Amino acid sequence: MQFSESWLRSFCNPPLTTAELCHALTMAGLEVEDARPAAPPFSGIIVGEIKSITKHPNADKLNVCEVDVGEAALKQIVCGAPNVRVGMKIPAAQIGAILPPGEDGKTFTIGKAKMRGVESFGMLCSARELGISADASGLMDLGDAVRVGEDVRSVLHLDDTIIEVKLTPNKADCLSVFGVAREVSAITGAPLSAPQIPKIPAAQNRVLPVKIEAHDLCGRFSGRTIMGVNAKAATPDWMVRRLESAGQRSISALVDVSNYVMIELGRPTHVFDLDKVHGGLVVRWAKAGETLKLLNGNTATLDEKVGVICDDNGVESLAGIMGGDSTSVSLETTSNVYVEAAFWWPEAIQGRSRRFNFSTDAGHRFERGVDYATTVEHLEIISKIIIDICGGQVGPIDDHIANLPERKPVKMRVSRAQKVIGLPITADEMQAIFTRLGLSYTCGADSITVTPPSYRFDIEIEEDLIEEIARIYGFERIPALPPKAAAVMRTRPEAARSQHQLRAQLAAQDYHEIITYSFVEAEWEHDFAGNADPIKLLNPIASQMGVMRSSLLGGLISILRYNLSHKAARVRLFEVGKVFARDASVADGALAVAQIAQPSRIAALAYGTATPEQWGDSQQAVDFFDVKADLQALIAPLVATFAANATHAAMHPGRCASVIIEGKVVGVIGELHPKWLQKYDLPHAPVMFEIDLDCVQKLPLSAPQVPHKLPVVRRDLAFIVDASLASDALLSTLSSADKQVVREVSLFDVYQGKNLPDGKKSLAFQVLMQDFSATLTDEIADKAIAQLISAAANVHGATLRS
Repeated sequence: MQFSESWLRSFCNPPLTTAELCHALTMAGLEVEDARPAAPPFSGIIVGEIKSITKHPNADKLNVCEVDVGEAALKQIVCGAPNVRVGMKIPAAQIGAILPPGEDGKTFTIGKAKMRGVESFGMLCSARELGISADASGLMDLGDAVRVGEDVRSVLHLDDTIIEVKLTPNKADCLSVFGVAREVSAITGAPLSAPQIPKIPAAQNRVLPVKIEAHDLCGRFSGRTIMGVNAKAATPDWMVRRLESAGQRSISALVDVSNYVMIELGRPTHVFDLDKVHGGLVVRWAKAGETLKLLNGNTATLDEKVGVICDDNGVESLAGIMGGDSTSVSLETTSNVYVEAAFWWPEAIQGRSRRFNFSTDAGHRFERGVDYATTVEHLEIISKIIIDICGGQVGPIDDHIANLPERKPVKMRVSRAQKVIGLPITADEMQAIFTRLGLSYTCGADSITVTPPSYRFDIEIEEDLIEEIARIYGFERIPALPPKAAAVMRTRPEAARSQHQLRAQLAAQDYHEIITYSFVEAEWEHDFAGNADPIKLLNPIASQMGVMRSSLLGGLISILRYNLSHKAARVRLFEVGKVFARDASVADGALAVAQIAQPSRIAALAYGTATPEQWGDSQQAVDFFDVKADLQALIAPLVATFAANATHAAMHPGRCASVIIEGKVVGVIGELHPKWLQKYDLPHAPVMFEIDLDCVQKLPLSAPQVPHKLPVVRRDLAFIVDASLASDALLSTLSSADKQVVREVSLFDVYQGKNLPDGKKSLAFQVLMQDFSATLTDEIADKAIAQLISAAANVHGATLRS
């Protein structure tokens, strides 16, 4: 929301400087994002009038102009503008005038010049040369009303300030200059000048029939006809300047008036070409398959959840969003118009614009709530402006009230407000604040009950009123005091570790944490989670964020692609967050949604080289075993086993393993599938893992152990097994075969090739044995080794390699 300071001060003019005014608005919750001059600095440019024009003797495209600048003698100025004419009043830069900075940031000083042999004592300027518009088609025409010799900055009000306010979604009442002025009055106590409501008697009796069929769409519909307007009338300069200060370009008088009333009063209206309307208007929900060509040239396909205004020939406009092309006003043919001002229920407008991939100022206001009590008054104002500019005869106002909001009183406890704000603000002070805000109220013993006005859709509960008290009283007046609470020593469970510890562990392993949206593309769910039926959002914030994620891998891949596009060669990422899946066993609760499971997971991705580049280390690409080691370090002291040949939608089918902790599959680890490498334009496959967070947060309780003084005996065993046998399977068998003296079994060699039968491989294990009560004898050691060999043969058909 942006506007000029002078426009705001025309309604409320507090004794504050521009900086003080902006600060006051910001501290009251209306954050001023920018306050910039309406025009760049320049000086020495005044209003001049062209008295005569002669062709330049040495240049076909130049003219020699005699210009009256309010002095005794006329100034001779050479000009090449195509629109120069006698009697035209234009900005004239005198010798010594300073023009605004150009693209190089430097100003330009006008001096006496000789152009093709003819002296020029100044310069005639376009709007672009003054820095107030991009129009460089010709000289800026200042109109006949200005006086020769006046400073152009004063004439065009260029010493004004453009204020840009960032509004929160609840402050729909401030989506207008008058709404902001109403806030300024409440904040500063300065008087508010409300707009005068004219009473325009009907000069003709034409009434356009209107029928409201959908009362949950439209609560009130007011309109009137205006016959015999001049659609070609020029928009007044003052209106054009105010529209430009609000970021709106002038289009035509009828459109400009509608935009002006919307920005000044917060009332979106629509002007129909009355002669293009067939029969009457009907307000209803659209029917599936109906189409409408909009004012922006797009053709929208509609359904039953979109509100429309129709005539006998079909749909004419999207309710509360944008008009249709078939009934739009035009400069050539429009002479009779129908002006409409309606109240559309916010719930009926919310999210509709996004379906058609555009947004409008009208829809932005209606979906937040527009005053339903002033449609007739605002219709009178817009009618007055139209007939003042375009002429015409107004008809009677036709006002249809179907279903208006009920403004329920809101009770606020004075003691509760004092406790929340933390200050002993008296009830009288609170009443004074409500009075300044224009809120009607009644008082009780320890309460104030407020009935919200028709333009305040943000006041529904007690906390809303407490917020109003705090912001108008002044956040700056609330002292910054430390909280007072009893210090409680909280124990940390010894058998659990926090998410922060896991994050710190991965960060220490050279991974960077990312935080991505839980809303993702449906395509990601298919590609990286194999989820054909993801949980869809009813009102997504963007079309590419339409479903809830059931895996963290998609976010990791997207951030990897972003980093690669910025020339990163080595990327290591991780994320901790919730995923979402359908689960009929989940009950509704304070932090749960019925039938939706929300487990937390931790996922990581490594791409590029295993180690940072350095002269003493060969640059080897990160592989499965590097990331497996990182995962093992992350979950230690828990021990994971890995089951090869796992299947996962995102993973390479031959380079993927299930992660198993205490006999339970808790996640997956592997390389990205080759088809996703091609689809997502990745040069090499990243290695990733994703595991359940709950399982790795558990820790076994530590138990003290006395170091044993007796020696350890080592034996090495090499088995010949089928090449398809996973080494983990044999290792698990050997580790559980003898629990008496065998302390550790570990794999140290895998061989497949020469001197081995086809389809076989050799697995060599180190066996460490120790007896805690006495020195281990050869007899006991041999017996334990025999048990290992027997277990390997019986379970896996392994034979001892000679």
